[in-house]
Amino acid sequence: MEITGQLIKLLPVQTGTGQKGNWIKQEFVVETMDQYPKKVCMGAWGDIAAGMDQYSPGEKLKISFNPESREYNEKWYTELRAWKIERTGGSANKKETKQEVQENTTSTNDSDLPF
Repeated sequence: MEITGQLIKLLPVQTGTGQKGNWIKQEFVVETMDQYPKKVCMGAWGDIAAGMDQYSPGEKLKISFNPESREYNEKWYTELRAWKIERTGGSANKKETKQEVQENTTSTNDSDLPF
């Protein structure tokens, strides 16, 4: 699954030791860009969590994630686990640049025809 939104806040890094060794978890809050924006708390583990410090609040991100639920003492807990995070801030400029290139190419081709 994917979600696109603006990074609102990085929560404190959590670390610990489990049966498989040391672990690191970074939770963060993203606000969707829908008509009715919603804030969503997500978590990143391992290498992705360690690289979260490269993102700043206010950046627009595209996050690929898997939802996962676990039961503990007859209560269910759901986590949205991010497995890929990309910046999406410059996509609008690329579209404008492509359109400008097409317009320039069209006008140039008309005047440079050899026949």
